[in-house]
Amino acid sequence: MSKYEDALNKFKLNLKDEEVSKQTAEILEKSGENNTPEVLRLLYSCIDLTSLNTEDSKEKIWKFIEEVNNFDGSISDVNNVAAICVFPNFVQPVKEALTATDVKIASVAGGFPASQTFIEVKIAEVALAVADGADEIDIVLNVGEFLEGNYEEVSNEIEEIKDACRTAHLKVILETGLLKTAVNIKKAAILSIYSGANFIKTSTGKVYPGANPEAVYVMCQAVKEYYQLHNKKIGVKVSGGVRTAEEAVKYYTIVKEVLGKEWLTPEYFRIGASSLANNILKSL
Repeated sequence: MSKYEDALNKFKLNLKDEEVSKQTAEILEKSGENNTPEVLRLLYSCIDLTSLNTEDSKEKIWKFIEEVNNFDGSISDVNNVAAICVFPNFVQPVKEALTATDVKIASVAGGFPASQTFIEVKIAEVALAVADGADEIDIVLNVGEFLEGNYEEVSNEIEEIKDACRTAHLKVILETGLLKTAVNIKKAAILSIYSGANFIKTSTGKVYPGANPEAVYVMCQAVKEYYQLHNKKIGVKVSGGVRTAEEAVKYYTIVKEVLGKEWLTPEYFRIGASSLANNILKSL
């Protein structure tokens, strides 16, 4: 038995999608009580404000950063976003222009969004982004190899990339809309965590269906079981189609009910979004 199979065997994998949907729906019935100004203020501080567009340029990224800088301290009871997330070639411009305090620099890397390139290229891209000042790296799981059952190859790749991150935190995107089943999502989450992920993340939001409550519920269950086994917290990032305050509150509710309030800080809970920030401020 490989160490990866051994890791999987420690977790509950006899999941039925219908039961997961039922349990998630029961939790979401409580989301209305969490739609409060206090929760919305917290959610704003958990946003990874994202610009990952083909038409991005240095000028556009500078304007993007300027908005974050100008927001810093402008509303007394609302903390700034958790991070700015960009392509790796824009990490240095962000590093040079960012003056907002406590805002991290995140970079997608490793052949984002398909994860289809040479492992040497993935490692080099991650290393370059970190060298330019990235505090956090978001990579995509090698979904093709995962679906073929090549867990060792998938896990070894994440471990190599983790080494290239040095002190930067690693977020592994599972692409849950492509994995589809609860069992696949949980297995991918477990392998990512054991391979060094500091966060597990739902989606790229680029090609396949983005985040959904059932996937986040399963991911939180994996994080909870891992914590019970090893007393180590892993973060959860929801990304892909989260645009409104009401949607964000639903994911807050799932994390709260499965993992507890101690996970509801920017250190362990993030939402990747571009339009959500303005929507939350309008709601407030």
